[in-house]
Amino acid sequence: MGHTNLENIVDLQKNTANIRNICIVAHVDHGKTTLADSLIASNGIISNRLAGKLRYMDSREDEQLRGITMKSSSISLHFTANNQEYLINMIDSPGHVDFSSEVSTAVRVCDGAVVVVDVVEGVCPQTQAVLRQAWLENIRPVLVINKIDRLIMELKLTPLEAYIHLQKILEQVNAVTGSLFTSKVLEERAEMEETEKPSSDTKSSEHFYDWSAGLEETDDSHLYFAPDQGNVVFGSAIDGWGFRIEQFAQMYSQKVGISAQVLLKTLWGDFYLNTKAKKIMKGAQSKGKKPLFVQLVLENIWSLYESVVVRRDKEKIDKIVSSLGLTILPRDSRHTDPKVHLNAICTQWLPISHAVLSMVCNKLPSPLDIAAERVEKLMCVRSRRFDSLPPQIQALKQAFLECKSDETAPVIVFICKMFAVDSKTLPQNKLRPLSQAEIAQRREQARKRHAEKLINQMQMLEQNPPEKTLEISPGSASVKDMHAESPMELAELATCREESQQKECFVAFARVYSGTIRRGQKLFVLGPKYDPSEALTKMPEGCSLNDDLSIPHLACCTVEDLFLLMGKELENVEEVPVGNVLGIGGLEDYVLKSATLSTSPLCPPFTPLNFEATPIVRVAVEPKHPSEMPQLVKGMKLLNQADPCVEVLVQETGEHVLITAGEVHLQRCLDDLRERFAKVEISSSAPIVPFRETIIRPPKVDMVNEDIGTQQKIAVIHQKKEDQNKYPEGVIVDSDGLVTLNTPNKLSNLSVRAMPLPETVTQLLEENSDLIRTIEQFNLSVKEGRGTQEINPTTLEAIQNFKQKLEENFVGRKWRNAVNQISSFGPRRCGPNILLNRLESYRPSMWQCLDKTRKDLGTYKDFDNSIISGFQLATLSGPVCEEPLMGVCFILEKWDMSKVQQLVQIHSQPFTEGQTAKVEEFQQQVTSNENSLSELETRLENQARPGDQIQDSRTPAESVADGHCNSEAVLTDCYGPFSGQLIATMKEACRFAFQAQPQRLMAAMYTCEIMATAEVLGRVYAVLSKRTGRVLQEEMKEGTEMFIIKAILPVAESFGFADEIRKRTSGLASPQLVFSHWEVIPSDPYWVPTTEEEYLHFGEKADTVNQANKYMNTVRKRKGLYVEEKIVEHAEKQRTLSKNK
Repeated sequence: MGHTNLENIVDLQKNTANIRNICIVAHVDHGKTTLADSLIASNGIISNRLAGKLRYMDSREDEQLRGITMKSSSISLHFTANNQEYLINMIDSPGHVDFSSEVSTAVRVCDGAVVVVDVVEGVCPQTQAVLRQAWLENIRPVLVINKIDRLIMELKLTPLEAYIHLQKILEQVNAVTGSLFTSKVLEERAEMEETEKPSSDTKSSEHFYDWSAGLEETDDSHLYFAPDQGNVVFGSAIDGWGFRIEQFAQMYSQKVGISAQVLLKTLWGDFYLNTKAKKIMKGAQSKGKKPLFVQLVLENIWSLYESVVVRRDKEKIDKIVSSLGLTILPRDSRHTDPKVHLNAICTQWLPISHAVLSMVCNKLPSPLDIAAERVEKLMCVRSRRFDSLPPQIQALKQAFLECKSDETAPVIVFICKMFAVDSKTLPQNKLRPLSQAEIAQRREQARKRHAEKLINQMQMLEQNPPEKTLEISPGSASVKDMHAESPMELAELATCREESQQKECFVAFARVYSGTIRRGQKLFVLGPKYDPSEALTKMPEGCSLNDDLSIPHLACCTVEDLFLLMGKELENVEEVPVGNVLGIGGLEDYVLKSATLSTSPLCPPFTPLNFEATPIVRVAVEPKHPSEMPQLVKGMKLLNQADPCVEVLVQETGEHVLITAGEVHLQRCLDDLRERFAKVEISSSAPIVPFRETIIRPPKVDMVNEDIGTQQKIAVIHQKKEDQNKYPEGVIVDSDGLVTLNTPNKLSNLSVRAMPLPETVTQLLEENSDLIRTIEQFNLSVKEGRGTQEINPTTLEAIQNFKQKLEENFVGRKWRNAVNQISSFGPRRCGPNILLNRLESYRPSMWQCLDKTRKDLGTYKDFDNSIISGFQLATLSGPVCEEPLMGVCFILEKWDMSKVQQLVQIHSQPFTEGQTAKVEEFQQQVTSNENSLSELETRLENQARPGDQIQDSRTPAESVADGHCNSEAVLTDCYGPFSGQLIATMKEACRFAFQAQPQRLMAAMYTCEIMATAEVLGRVYAVLSKRTGRVLQEEMKEGTEMFIIKAILPVAESFGFADEIRKRTSGLASPQLVFSHWEVIPSDPYWVPTTEEEYLHFGEKADTVNQANKYMNTVRKRKGLYVEEKIVEHAEKQRTLSKNK
């Protein structure tokens, strides 16, 4: 197929029915980019000989060096099938787990996915991940089983063995799809059961339990990959061949005379050809016959490889070429590398580009076929159901389904990511060849300038005649004179050009879902947090894009440039109709990472992208020269915008921190920061690994697994003294861990206890953080009196289920009624820690969105927020190494506010002059006398006698509202506002309660999947054990010599792990690391030997490596906290024999 020009592609964009938006997804090194090269070569953009070697879609230098794709990039291809022209917008995506966010962005704007699987390695972790992402986005996948040449050349399988192996690979892929489908059906059945609960009582007594899962009635035949359905291609992208069984069915139907439809159904499966009866019969395996697929397809391919590559039999090759009717160039047939000759034959006989692109056109949907379910899912933000959206918003669903590009259709565009390009690559800045007319025009302009210059020179000579006149002929002016007019202007122009060339420009990677987007058009930019229902209430009727609207997360922009994405090239276009993928320029000031563009402000923002990888690896960066800090800050902002997964933040310490998904991703981000965005020399810290702090139940065994209760404690006097002096004066700690603490002005005291949460509760809190945030926002709006927020029924139902699950997981007498006592979650009001309120006098409800009750309880309510703020601060940074807490429950047992209430009540009454003086004197004595609590109580009682005041039925809160007194102003003393004192006291009480329990660190853990051969298994285990990894599972992959090892590895020990394992195994093992969970480190960070057995085993110094203590000290050193370590031990003065004997 010849080279496709721009005008042809622009014409094809208007025919929505013949557009296919596809992305190529797979595990790393399974052949995505090589396949993409073959498809691009079919359009004449690159040579067929370079396909697989050029890696056209890998435009970055580091992508070419590492040999892996790091960013998704798009290209538009033209293909003709069944006398119809198709436009295929193809996106090549990365396979490395660190860049799985790029896969999420690619999948969102596509309607279909080409899943590539290496036939030797089979289904790998990232294959499962990309299939799951395609399933979540409701896009249809097709399968390419790649690298079949490895079965011939590496594994040396026979055609029959290869057929059995291919069947197993197909089963593995279908098993993943089946599990996703099953989970969906089971969820739908569970929802149906909940709605049908009221009618369950009417069932007959005989019908006791129905164990059918609803899978029997559901049709799932369209989901699976089957060669006879035409959604599977077998091939080898590096050798340029691939086929669907349709091609062989049509080929043999002409030769054998059997119907193509019959062959299509029987070529794959347990069928064989009975030559005597001239029939296709079933039961090839049981009768020991060769299946049709082996006999008619695989044996031909095997014989071709044997003739060309293995034996290099020239006569047989010529026979094959002539029988297939191919024309091979002499330079290919005479080439010393047999693979070149093979490639020349295969690309003509079974071109992989034709097989894949014809499958894409026939089996994948066009933008017109978008499913209603997918539209509803895209439009429903923040767990809202489509039915709960206002009718005006629901009406936009029809615009999605119709996919119209006329003037009446609203423009709806989704931007999935922003990517940076060098300004030199923009079409307007490119050097292009001049046409003959432009050359003639420029020649004429040069002549005019030259003539004007000569005239000016002649005039100057006439006005200032020199001593000797010189004749100036028209051609004698030198080139130097022509350009010497203004060197300053030339220097400024050169500087401007250099700056414009060095500038990084941002292009939005987008897709049009409705209408036609045009250059110069004005559109609304809807941020991810934009709420169209809020806009309905605030927006005046008939508002337009020209109106000034002050609505949160809504902006108005003008489309500056539209680009057709052609890999590393960009082409200018004037308009892009519905269903196409495009690039939009000039939106860097409006869009950070993703956004929705629309002409209608009622359009909801699309649901956030599903990212598989969690950013966990963080480093602190700083410029080598402090004066370059502004460039670094600017560069980090640009990097944050250019990468969908990276996070940038400034810590409280002032450090600029970069958070990435893994080691390879981190290296790419640092390189981008140095070379593209900041363009300064930077130094980065060692990776900052996050930890969590928690508490556990008191252990029953010591460090040598001996029962603690039966052992005699060794009298460690210094340790007992340390335990006694651990808590400062004024902190009372009971034997069961209850901590009582007074506020600095002694007017109130708090009693707090810390307990470890059950693991299931901690996990539930982590999974439902968004739901907890919604609950907290509702409670905050109620508390601040802003009116209750409207929560849709779906969210209310989710909150009810969440509460019910919490009640089920809080088991035991100590957790009785715990769910109703929850006062707050932390840190940041949505974390995995809980504050329980067990006060009898004051118990605010956390579940106000469910019961909608409000209680006004005076002084307690006034200062309740201070208690919660203290809890939030305590959970944000724990006492071990100032890391956030996890899985801890703080219980507020007592909160004495009687003295505060009395003092506020005194101030709430109208006083005589004498009483005012008495109260002022009392207040001064309260603040000055810190230790005499009994005296304070007596004074309060004397001041609050009924005879000295007028009784008032109003509550303190009402008195404050009337302006008679302000409790905060009354209680402000030399220690500051009382609310601040409560915050500090609550924070300290929580920290001391935490320290009263056995403390532990929690480490972030990776799941690690390693594929290795049997020879290097021992080395893999050696590297894992050295880095405190733990092997969970080891299994052999069927049909191969590869072992799959599943292990967990601490993130703190993972840096350099991939490189070390590759070095130790000579590249025969490659790990895949994905963040999994948080795990408690079993050792106590403060452990010292206390029992006799521990002394015997560890010695008095106990100087063996304590992993938790090592991590704790590392974090404390980094944060500048005190670290208890001996720098010099047993120091003695150095003496020589000659002196000081």
